[in-house]
Amino acid sequence: MPLVPSKDPQLVLLRHGETEWSADGRHTGRTDLPLTPAGEDQARTAGRALAGLTFAAVYASPLLRARRTAELAGHGDAVVDPDLAEWDYGPVDGRTSVEVGATLGHEFQIFDDGVRVLPPDPAHGDGRPGELLDDVAARARRFVERADGTLRDGGNVLAVAHGHLLRVLATAWLGVDPAYGARLELGTAAICLLGYDHGLRTVEGWNLPPTL
Repeated sequence: MPLVPSKDPQLVLLRHGETEWSADGRHTGRTDLPLTPAGEDQARTAGRALAGLTFAAVYASPLLRARRTAELAGHGDAVVDPDLAEWDYGPVDGRTSVEVGATLGHEFQIFDDGVRVLPPDPAHGDGRPGELLDDVAARARRFVERADGTLRDGGNVLAVAHGHLLRVLATAWLGVDPAYGARLELGTAAICLLGYDHGLRTVEGWNLPPTL
């Protein structure tokens, strides 16, 4: 069922559909994986849910899984925005939280531990050290400020990106500590609605499944 348009402009977030690594619970940062067939179906379903909304601007991460999701959701003309790329996990890329936690000797919490708890590894992240949470938050804030101009002109904005990036983006929208993103679960191809109420930035819908 399509989402009902709001009387006020909204920043709509769409996480990419399922990939092989997301299905396995592996951190997928800059590794450029395609959608699985199930992920492609999720993206099409999300597109049907969004069909009732009109967007003044549509942006997508440069990574294939996000661009393909945008295309299948009916927005193949999305503007590629590097600030929407997923958190660069560096040595955590391709590993599950359980695997990283076993190395650390405690439960791995990415929003607390970060990704630089492991040494750079050419087999994971091509030897990159990975981004700090503050780096990801800075990119998210830049995007929010760009989107804000369109929103204030009365147009909706759609951002198609990734789980952790979009969770951090929500904290940037609300003006809270980016570590709060740990509390915001977000499934593949899920939709989120960010809006305004009494002059405040608000969350109007979160983690809405692609089965609307």
